[in-house]
Amino acid sequence: MAADRQRTQRRRLFAPTPNQESRTLADILRTETVGGVLVLVAAVIALLWANSPWADSYTAVSEYVPWPQGDFLGLDLNLAHWASDGLLAIFFFVVGLELKREFVAGDLRNPRRAVLPVVAAVCGMIVPALFYLVIAAGAGGDALRGWAIPTATDIAFALAVLAIIGKHLPSALRAFLLTLAVVDDLLAITVIAVFYTDDFHAVPLLAAVLPVLAFGALVQLRRFWWWALLPLGAITWVLVHESGVHATIAGVLLGFTVPVFGRGGEHSGPAEQMEHRWRPVSAGLAVPVFALFAAGVSLRDGGIGAALSDPVVPAVMAGLVLGKVVGIFGSTFVMAKFTRAQLDSDLSWWDLVGVSLLAGIGFTVSLLIGELAFGTSGERAEYVKVAVLMGSLLAALCASVVLALRNRAHRRAGHERRAG
Repeated sequence: MAADRQRTQRRRLFAPTPNQESRTLADILRTETVGGVLVLVAAVIALLWANSPWADSYTAVSEYVPWPQGDFLGLDLNLAHWASDGLLAIFFFVVGLELKREFVAGDLRNPRRAVLPVVAAVCGMIVPALFYLVIAAGAGGDALRGWAIPTATDIAFALAVLAIIGKHLPSALRAFLLTLAVVDDLLAITVIAVFYTDDFHAVPLLAAVLPVLAFGALVQLRRFWWWALLPLGAITWVLVHESGVHATIAGVLLGFTVPVFGRGGEHSGPAEQMEHRWRPVSAGLAVPVFALFAAGVSLRDGGIGAALSDPVVPAVMAGLVLGKVVGIFGSTFVMAKFTRAQLDSDLSWWDLVGVSLLAGIGFTVSLLIGELAFGTSGERAEYVKVAVLMGSLLAALCASVVLALRNRAHRRAGHERRAG
């Protein structure tokens, strides 16, 4: 009797999510799935354009500077830089809102539920970085600057693949992937701020505290005046940009100031309201436009063969495809053995293998880190784009095979339960 009670009380991995969290997850999945499709379309357009007879026009558009007089503020940026530094700030603002919600009201507020995705995310970054360093070590020089490229997960792409081929997979598995990606984003933000800030100026960064505080005060008071919040956000962005820290960090700082819980009769909190308003802008505009300018790599004249000769390319691909699986699946399996936890009865370890492969779709943040590590021009910068595209595609294909088989098994099990 005691042994039976101990087994029933044994901790389960990926237990079903509560109803409210399931509804929030469903809303996020719908938006991110559409966003993932748009990003894919933008990436395909970029590749076709960059390898077409009109390739020169792609380069010309990317390098066009819309405001050359902005040099006194360091804002004489070309369109490609505006996409990566400016539009992605919207993406990171939504990430900041997600992080705040997860830590205050989501899975990460509960240490018992948070430990699994946090450990999996940490190992899912450390192990790919180690794969990269081991393979790229022979190249020496600045090749090691790209160690963080394979550590990122593109949640929009990953969820889009999951939505297309994994309709019958349990919601707890989707929630795990989303929480994992949120923690992954937090770690990626930290990596960008700490390791890819070369020319740091403290005064502008300290000055950015003032508009951030003003922004936070207004949202705390529920004063959602666009004519005040947008200028404060823009001022914060300019000051962070001038500090030498990547300007997208401004979006995270602003997102952290937004309260999660509503007051009195409010149906939803300010963070959820802003996330609902800005997520479509992020997923439908900011990230696809960034992909359009970032994914345009020329594959003509033996581009792929030349790229594979650079150790950085197999290092990135191995980190994305193998490192993520070893880090995420390996850490989860070890935790289960050490804590004597069991998978939920609806799941198999092969489900987790599929999700771990999905996490190897790096794309957006991987391309961004690649630009920070190796710049936007030159052979190695182009090779990194090839590596991220090929690694993400290979991870997506491998994940699709595994999850398609598991989806069929879950669908069959569902039919049997209903028939029984």
